[in-house]
Amino acid sequence: MFSAPPPPRLLDQLRQEIRYLHYSIRTEQAYVHWVRAFVRFHGLRHPAELGHNAVEAFLTWLATEQQVSVSTHKQALSALLFLYQKVLRLSVPWLNDIARPQRAPRLPVVLSHDEVARVLAALPDGHRLFGQLLYGTGMRLIEASRLRVKDIEFERRAIIVREGKGAKDRVVMLPASLEQPLRQQLAAAHAIWSEDRAAGVPGVQVPNALDRKYPRAPLSWAWFWVFPQATLSDDPRGAGRRRHHLHEQAFQRAFKRALQAAGIHKPASPHTLRHSFATHLLLSGYDIRTVQELLGHSDVSTTMVYTHVLKLGGGAVRSPVDNLAGLVGGGSPAAATMPAPHQAPAAAPMPPGIPPAAERKAPPPTWPPAMPPGPRRRPPQAREPVAAYTVRPCCPPTPNCTAAAASAS
Repeated sequence: MFSAPPPPRLLDQLRQEIRYLHYSIRTEQAYVHWVRAFVRFHGLRHPAELGHNAVEAFLTWLATEQQVSVSTHKQALSALLFLYQKVLRLSVPWLNDIARPQRAPRLPVVLSHDEVARVLAALPDGHRLFGQLLYGTGMRLIEASRLRVKDIEFERRAIIVREGKGAKDRVVMLPASLEQPLRQQLAAAHAIWSEDRAAGVPGVQVPNALDRKYPRAPLSWAWFWVFPQATLSDDPRGAGRRRHHLHEQAFQRAFKRALQAAGIHKPASPHTLRHSFATHLLLSGYDIRTVQELLGHSDVSTTMVYTHVLKLGGGAVRSPVDNLAGLVGGGSPAAATMPAPHQAPAAAPMPPGIPPAAERKAPPPTWPPAMPPGPRRRPPQAREPVAAYTVRPCCPPTPNCTAAAASAS
């Protein structure tokens, strides 16, 4: 009799569940990392033996000792939630009671048109088109790097973004100025594809196990990368050496060097080109819903952050210090020439022969002062006081009151 195979190890179970749910390779790598760190933090004890205090101790250690960011802290918590609920299948209601850190809202960094032009010009030839595509379409870094030949539609002047954030597809514009450079890039990519087919290199990675349904798809030109990597690399899921797309870190390093060469000191990253794309569209008068669809935001409130960026600088609000021109100790020479707001109009010129008001003499006073025309009334102090009487009937009336009323009438 054959004995049953041993159950897979914990991390292998985690990988299997992630792949079964079609999570991305990045999510798989991140969750495996945090579960491994959690087990090592508690002396290689199995997570099924640990409880609420153990999870909170690990998360507290990340926040206080390792001083990780809020997003990293939340990613570690999500990995533990997935482990207990999806892999171990344990009922752990206490895990939902663990506090989740909230990141303070921050305005995105935006480059001006001049800064964008300078940093794109400073990029090397192998990365300039990639940067122009990020700024010209608003795609995320990972979305642009995963573009395939079939996603470029020159006839429609459109680019199809497949499985963006949230596994959603969307359509963005194909900039007219980038049509010819993109055709040249596809010609260079086709030469690499031909070399791989001649050398027998395995095909590119395709999503959702499409290679089982269409075995020739990974080898076809339509599924090849628009921006292929220059060299072969090992598949992260153990499928051998194959051609990968342009690595994000390669462009990040090139972008950082371009910022320094352009003399830009803002804390910018490749994602800043996406922020600049959205902000410049709003400045050009496009409505917020159009920008939302191009960016692929599911909620318009995410896009509304760029309207706050529009309120910064640019003279949208006049500073009160600009109104101090001409006052003692305030204003600059340039500001002193600006007209003061709500300034009274200048007086009309006097007829010839009449001196200015400052040189004219006032007439001598007369006594008694002239009285205005109309009926004259005595001043209040010369009038006789008038007595006011109030008659209040008695309730019920008395004989004295009745007699007084009869005599008065």
